[in-house]
Amino acid sequence: MNNIPNNSILVVDDVPINIKILLEILTQAGYRVSVAKNGKSALEKVEEAIPNLILLDVMMPVMDGFETCRILKANPKTKDIPIIFMTALSEPINKVKGLQLGAVDYITKPIEHEEVLARINVHLELRRTQLKLAQEEKMSSLGQLVAGIAHEINNPVNFISGNLIHAEKYIEDLLKLLELYETHTNISIPEIKTFSKKIEIDFLKQDLPQLLSSMKKGSERVEQIVRSLRLFSRLDDTECQLVDLHEGIDSTLVILSSRIKATSARPAIDIVKEYGDLPLIECYAGKINQVLMNLLANAIDAIDEAIEKLESNGSEQSPTIWISTTVTSDQKSVLIEIADNGIGMSADVQQRMFEQFFTTKPLGKGTGLGLAIAREIIVEKHGGSLQVNASPGKGAKFAIAIPIRQKDY
Repeated sequence: MNNIPNNSILVVDDVPINIKILLEILTQAGYRVSVAKNGKSALEKVEEAIPNLILLDVMMPVMDGFETCRILKANPKTKDIPIIFMTALSEPINKVKGLQLGAVDYITKPIEHEEVLARINVHLELRRTQLKLAQEEKMSSLGQLVAGIAHEINNPVNFISGNLIHAEKYIEDLLKLLELYETHTNISIPEIKTFSKKIEIDFLKQDLPQLLSSMKKGSERVEQIVRSLRLFSRLDDTECQLVDLHEGIDSTLVILSSRIKATSARPAIDIVKEYGDLPLIECYAGKINQVLMNLLANAIDAIDEAIEKLESNGSEQSPTIWISTTVTSDQKSVLIEIADNGIGMSADVQQRMFEQFFTTKPLGKGTGLGLAIAREIIVEKHGGSLQVNASPGKGAKFAIAIPIRQKDY
């Protein structure tokens, strides 16, 4: 199994020679390594930055490894970090105690180079797979839910829109008949005259066609939403299909419409679309929709965070997301750019944002896999590219390039 670089590992050991050996092994393998010399120091380090995995010595002063592990597993913020114990204790009872506390594995001292890397790689890959499966299950469940809702709405909407056509014709005929009666009947019946005045017949004749027109527009809007829901819900596509990317973008915006609307903290987000003349592209439609959902949702989050900071500074800005599409100069790919005037990001965040498990969101709001999966879908599954250009306080722009035909890469 290949090493999984760019992941951060916290080494907790009080023996300098062990720290030196592990530091050399792990840095050469491409991992980012931090060090703590006892359990108390380890807890402080974890509060500063969550590592992807912890190598934890059992026998240490101040606080031993077992107690450190117990505290880490009791904390919702750190309970899912894989912990591998390092020990010279070979008694089964000690290993069982560590596993019962929540550790995932043991490394026996003296430390063996290949064993350390193999065990670390296995548990990082297991953790990545676990979170990826959870994310895919979440998106699949969302797709099934959306498809189910779209199906349930579709039938009654079709019934309404279909009958509105006939209702409009019937009402038009009745109004014509009423007009003929008024034209050719000179007899004035007091009861009819009184009732006509009561119901404001002249107003009804003018307003009824407008009422039907409004109902038709509402029905068409619901039909448009249903089409968008059905387009977005194609999350289980197993084959490449020819797809209209603009439909995918629009359907994703419909799903996110409740978040785009005005809130108590900000006005509605302006969506500025500059669509080019794109051909149908060969892709996995559901996967591309998943990427679009992630990038657009992140843009909304960035705008909301920027608004919060601007309010504290007494500043104002108009929240905006720009979406543009075009064919690249070589005519082999399409380019989608999604930009926002949100909070932006630092150079360090840009460097790490596509890493698995990396997130700047608070606990419970992000797994750190959204952008990693997005990059995997675009780069590995479609042979495209996903790039970002951003700076703190000045928003961010994501550029997605996807080959028009998959054989082109």
